[in-house]
Amino acid sequence: MSASITAAYLARYCALAADSPTEFLPLTGAQRRFLITRRLAPQGARADLVPLFFAYPRGTVDPERLARAATAVAARHPALCGAFATVRGTPVLRVGGPSAEAARVHVAPGTTARQALLAALRDWPEDGPALRLLLAAGADEEEELLALALDHAACDEQSLGVLTAELTEAYATDQRPAGGPDAQALDAYREAVHLQLAAEDAAATPAAQAHWGRRLAALTGAGGGAATATAMLSARLPAPVGAARSAVFPALLAAVGSAAHRLYGTGEAGTTGEAGTTGEAGKADEAGTTDEAVGADGPLALGYPWGGRPPGAPAALGCFLNTLVHPATRETADLEALADHWWDDLDHAGTPFDEVVRAARAAGAGWTGSLDAMLTLEDLHRRPPLAFDGVAGRETHLAGRPLAAPLAVSASHGAELLVKFAWDEGRFPAAAARGAFDHLLATLSGHLA
Repeated sequence: MSASITAAYLARYCALAADSPTEFLPLTGAQRRFLITRRLAPQGARADLVPLFFAYPRGTVDPERLARAATAVAARHPALCGAFATVRGTPVLRVGGPSAEAARVHVAPGTTARQALLAALRDWPEDGPALRLLLAAGADEEEELLALALDHAACDEQSLGVLTAELTEAYATDQRPAGGPDAQALDAYREAVHLQLAAEDAAATPAAQAHWGRRLAALTGAGGGAATATAMLSARLPAPVGAARSAVFPALLAAVGSAAHRLYGTGEAGTTGEAGTTGEAGKADEAGTTDEAVGADGPLALGYPWGGRPPGAPAALGCFLNTLVHPATRETADLEALADHWWDDLDHAGTPFDEVVRAARAAGAGWTGSLDAMLTLEDLHRRPPLAFDGVAGRETHLAGRPLAAPLAVSASHGAELLVKFAWDEGRFPAAAARGAFDHLLATLSGHLA
């Protein structure tokens, strides 16, 4: 068996670091993918962002104090300092000072804070700061909106909880920033990434290659790729309890996969019909022609993040998640069989995404590695609120931001289950998206009942 992709990267990094041992830090497999993907993007290089949006009563947030808090927090974490770069063909984190910005965004007359924030995020340069806090309020708006946005290479779900807690504390105490991370923080980050790389290398086994080859050999790809003009629908469902709680993720896999087939079956033809409305229960009122959707013929590549830091690794900020791939089909009835396959996949969850793509192609898949849809599930109990002087922000959700796939579904599990369904407006007509979303909600509710 040839050397793993991870082992090859580590050899190149060590050769680079031998010349400059204190200038560069290594990257996880996920971080490397973000850097490579943005440079190969046909629409031009852009960072893959993770934004959170919070609403506060107007005048709550002091922008200058917020800027000090953002810089103070960034200075503690190597992933929020310096810059991600490719040096001699090797993706690395270049050590440096805090990479953070906090600013008030101008809201032009006749526009809203939401529009101003989305425009600012769309214009985020590839080499922009790893952490941005953008504040906006329209002339006639009683609330101001705050976007907490991070370069995805610098964060994962665990990192978001750390940041909201630390920003709340730094703002409350009006902390003054340091010039950058200390030696202990740099060592902790380096240790965490090296442990992650060792785990990724160890997971690239012949057994894992064989598993993913069998699972993904039929993938062809329906033409996934990044989406810049997007729209979103959302619905709130009762939070699953008891046995249903453990079935949430496989139920989401089934529902999103089936909905994606319906959407891909209508998107290229452009059949719109009369769009219906979606009520609180998520059922369509005469959603046009979408019921005739047949979806793509073969399985679709449905990606989802999974994993975390290796056992014993320091809790360093960064992206330590892997992207797993589920071969999504139209069928939703046999959730038990789907769950069995999913559990088998989790036995090989550490296999890096690039190794999974290589295994699938070796097994005959005509798949390039692009994802037809993405699914994320966040447990809100793990993320403290972002509060300023005791005023906790009300989290809100903005449609229109760029997506890494033509369809992205995210579910947030807190006091209720919030399901957000975002799609590429340039590819899928609105009526088709509404019909697919209603189908997703009906399928999900049926599995969790």
